[in-house]
Amino acid sequence: MTDKHEFDLVVLGATGFTGQLLADYLLGRHGVDGSLRWALAGRSEDKLKQVREQLGDAAAGLELMVADSHDRASLDALTARTRAVCSTVGPYALHGSELVAACAASGTDYCDLTGEVPWMRRMLDEHEDAARDSGARLVHCCGFDSIPSDLGVWFLQQQAMEQFGRPMSRIRMGVERMRGTMSGGTAASMLNIIEETRQDSEVAKVAKNPYSLCPPDLRQGPRQPYVRGPEFDQDLDSWLSPFVMAAINTRIVHRSHALAGRPWDEGFRYDEAMMTGRGFAGRRRAWTWSLGLAGFALGASFGPTRKLMARRVLPKPGEGPNAEQREKGFFRLLFDGRNEHGDSIRVRVTGDRDPGYGSTAKMLGEAAYTLATVLEKGTPPGGFWTPSTALGQPLLDRLIEHAGLSFEVV
Repeated sequence: MTDKHEFDLVVLGATGFTGQLLADYLLGRHGVDGSLRWALAGRSEDKLKQVREQLGDAAAGLELMVADSHDRASLDALTARTRAVCSTVGPYALHGSELVAACAASGTDYCDLTGEVPWMRRMLDEHEDAARDSGARLVHCCGFDSIPSDLGVWFLQQQAMEQFGRPMSRIRMGVERMRGTMSGGTAASMLNIIEETRQDSEVAKVAKNPYSLCPPDLRQGPRQPYVRGPEFDQDLDSWLSPFVMAAINTRIVHRSHALAGRPWDEGFRYDEAMMTGRGFAGRRRAWTWSLGLAGFALGASFGPTRKLMARRVLPKPGEGPNAEQREKGFFRLLFDGRNEHGDSIRVRVTGDRDPGYGSTAKMLGEAAYTLATVLEKGTPPGGFWTPSTALGQPLLDRLIEHAGLSFEVV
């Protein structure tokens, strides 16, 4: 695609853990001299050169750009050279705001893998008008949170319309199985969100509202279900426990529903949980998982223990699962949809590799490629979108073909 820009895509934060995984994936998919014109960006030219060297001889011609996430002038210079930016510079509340502002003002498309709901709400409120005026399409949550959930619900509703001629008004996603590990960047983001909500009651309200990311006139709706502790679900035939990503994914799904004009019923309900199995063993796992999460939340709620966890328990920024751990990871999600007419449908979404890193790098890479090279400018128009509302079928096709994901009716 030829236009005034030097690049189709720039990866900012390429020296971080996830940024390096993303660079490796893009290199394997597109090379350096292929149809995708892309570059790496970060604060340190020396570290960028190290990343390029680690990628091997195939990356020798990869362009490097120095840009600081807190230096607006350097970000303006970056956005002037590219059609789209993919950011991996979390925690985004600490390091991501200036880039969103620069993209919204310049008309540069943008995607990231944040799961920080209060920060996303601030970005929406502060920059939605500028993005609409400039034509910039900004798409948050293009990793494990929240592509499988957002596209999983979207795919289920497409299949329901084909099969029944009407959507499902109630969907519950259960995590059937998952193997993965946490990186230091994710840990830092989680602790930062908890600290923000403890210090500011308005931030806490945003975090608790399932409609907090919807357009301003649609930030309320029917009471949403939420699995807070062990419970048995008859439809899924399994004991359930809380799923830590539910507080992120549900907000994205409800924003997608709102942006589409709420076609799945004004009373649409959606939630997520961990499936721990049937019988006594399933119940025991549900209690074990629930108590573990409760203990983590309690410890993270107080400043001294939160700092102790960051120093002694959780991985440090820049740390993450090794190659073998990423290869052995996977996820399998079951979406159960029902409506008041008695219709029901199930969809399973699976992915290979560690969900938060090995799989996320592939999902983010395909989302960035779709945003930068597949979408025509103006379709969708400028503004803040979700993966399903901005990228939809083109992204789903690429995830299946290239990123190790599957979407199927079961």
